Amino acid sequence: MQGKISDVNGKKLYIEYQNSFENKPTIVFLHDSLGSAQLWRDFPSKLSEATQCNLLVYDRLGYGKSFPMPTHERENNYMETEADILNDILNTFNINDVILFGHSDGATIALITASKYPEKIRATICEAGHIFVEDVTVKGVKDALEAYQTTNLPERLQKYHRDKVPMMVKAWTKIWLSERFRSWNIEYLLKDIQCPLLFIQGEADEYGTLNQVEKTISQVSGSAEKFIIPNIGHTPHKECPELVLNRAVEFINNVMNHQ
Repeated sequence: MQGKISDVNGKKLYIEYQNSFENKPTIVFLHDSLGSAQLWRDFPSKLSEATQCNLLVYDRLGYGKSFPMPTHERENNYMETEADILNDILNTFNINDVILFGHSDGATIALITASKYPEKIRATICEAGHIFVEDVTVKGVKDALEAYQTTNLPERLQKYHRDKVPMMVKAWTKIWLSERFRSWNIEYLLKDIQCPLLFIQGEADEYGTLNQVEKTISQVSGSAEKFIIPNIGHTPHKECPELVLNRAVEFINNVMNHQ
């Protein structure tokens, strides 16, 4: 799938958009805090093909092939802001029937988008998302920062993000390790999520407990189900791709057959 830099409300974002299935929803993929469109590998196209849905994958500002972020300083509501940018992308491409698939930060942005723009979102798949900050999350970010400082992680990230790596890592770690972010919480938004929700989480997720799952699915207004995978960590779609793919296909087909 070919992508290009698109101007979205003044932001230069790398976007891949495949619109080959008429009158079908578009699955929009939202990457994690160090991720990119490329790092999803072939998972999005496999899900698109299996469900006969259109597909949009993009790099958030400061990631992958998108233009750099203007500063590493982030506000507490930075993911809420990203949900508004996603809405701008949907408006730019005139997409009004959407299934969201987000991982980690991307999953949180998906939840926020579903709550703020319910008229566009048909269903949401939330993989390893966060609705509040836990001690295990802070420890996970600290461990990632240490790996960045002591291993070849910078070189591995550079392959996908080029010279944007230092600012990207600083932006992510600084906000999540700050004292002011400990109070961040989006539970108040969950009641506004009306679409069907699937929450996927590895039981051994090093960034969050199953509390994230239970508190999310118990507070949304639409139907909600969970898929907890034993012995799997923070990236189920990479650690057990077939399992996640099959469950996602089942969920999406079910949504389309009942609407």
